[in-house]
Amino acid sequence: VQLQASGGGLVQAGGSLRLSCAAPGSTLDYYVIGWFRQAPGKEREGVSCISSSGASTYYADSVKGRFTISRDNAENTVYLQMNTLKPEDTAVYYCAAVQGTLRQCSWHLMYYGMDYWGKGTLVTVSS
Repeated sequence: VQLQASGGGLVQAGGSLRLSCAAPGSTLDYYVIGWFRQAPGKEREGVSCISSSGASTYYADSVKGRFTISRDNAENTVYLQMNTLKPEDTAVYYCAAVQGTLRQCSWHLMYYGMDYWGKGTLVTVSS
């Protein structure tokens, strides 16, 4: 499955952005989707994850209460709503996927279980 992340841009601190992850030509219904980010000079960080049904989600502590992951299987898209953005949220954001309708989101799945990766979208938060 080929993933496409979009929706990045430049926003002031305190602002919001919504990222989208789509897979043209494929269906995401059976995939767990994760969002990751990588800032310059830093390691990639798992931000959030959602199971194929949407019932299981995971958030990194750094984004809890500010970011919300959701999916619209009819639209074949997974979203990451990012509110109250901070300069330290500046990074390239990627979405990734692993197949499995019974998989639950977890830190371990995010860091060791993703099989498919898309190109990223840049989010820049100015202070």
